Amino acid sequence: MNMPTEKFDYSKAVAELDQIAAKVENPETSLDDIGTLVKRSKELIAQCRQYLRSVRESIEDAETD
Repeated sequence: MNMPTEKFDYSKAVAELDQIAAKVENPETSLDDIGTLVKRSKELIAQCRQYLRSVRESIEDAETD
């Protein structure tokens, strides 16, 4: 049985990416933390790309109906 998945919130993901960028640019952020932040940003970017692909496909499907 699959767990219900929370609806992806694109604007929240972009806001989190902005926060990550600010932390990475902060000279006080440790290298260990930067590694974790970069990993999280890669996850968010992949989710954003998937979301945008699904939106584009739904628009293209609507145009062909």
